[in-house]
Amino acid sequence: MENKRPLFLVTNDDGIDAGGIRALVDMVSDLGRVVVVAPDGPRSGQSCALTVSRPLRLTYVGGEGDVSYYKTDGTPVDCVKLAINELLGGRPDLILSGINHGSNTAISTIYSGTMGAAYEGSVIGVPSAGFSLCTHELEPDFGCCRNMVRRTVSALLVSGLPDSVCLNINIPYKCDIKGVRLSRQALGYWTEEYEKRTDPRGQAYYWVTGRFVNTEPDAEDTDSWAVANGYISVVPTACDRTALSSFPAVKNLLSLT
Repeated sequence: MENKRPLFLVTNDDGIDAGGIRALVDMVSDLGRVVVVAPDGPRSGQSCALTVSRPLRLTYVGGEGDVSYYKTDGTPVDCVKLAINELLGGRPDLILSGINHGSNTAISTIYSGTMGAAYEGSVIGVPSAGFSLCTHELEPDFGCCRNMVRRTVSALLVSGLPDSVCLNINIPYKCDIKGVRLSRQALGYWTEEYEKRTDPRGQAYYWVTGRFVNTEPDAEDTDSWAVANGYISVVPTACDRTALSSFPAVKNLLSLT
């Protein structure tokens, strides 16, 4: 508690050994103390899931100076909760999630474990941001994210965020980035989501696959448009999914007064 340097909790959904989380730590370690609590392997698609059917393990991996690494066999949200309740003795100054390997635009933010951790931070009042690099190259260069990560962290330390809001930041995989755009989540859905195969015993099994269908491809205020056109997308987002604009329709539907 006597150390006045800000404390960053860093996590992800790609696992403790992912290149993105190591890059993220390198980008911010001179700005504050860093505690990493990450899954022991990939947890993509875990959203805001909690582990409730078995106990969790938390293991110290190592560290140097003001950086410490821990891994757990839980989800990204488990990482946040375990860190705050068992390691830190309270809330960190910031929660940083990522850098995710692949985009988290449009509806993907609902499924994303990267953003699940950021949502958890927003719920408990800690300024939080999820970072994603929009590429599926096996070993991408995360250096393109450095300026935006440091810009975001510096701003959050000074000004924080509105209550219950976190940031979903998607970065195109190129270093000639045109700029940063405040965006909204694009509308769309996933289709052809499973590939059916047959095992040697003649039994069917399924691989998650699919492609995203953007139902508003020409809308220039969305995150999907921004990253497709060379801009970093910043979407302020929250767990509250109340569809306020639908109140009149639902009131009429159910004859409510």
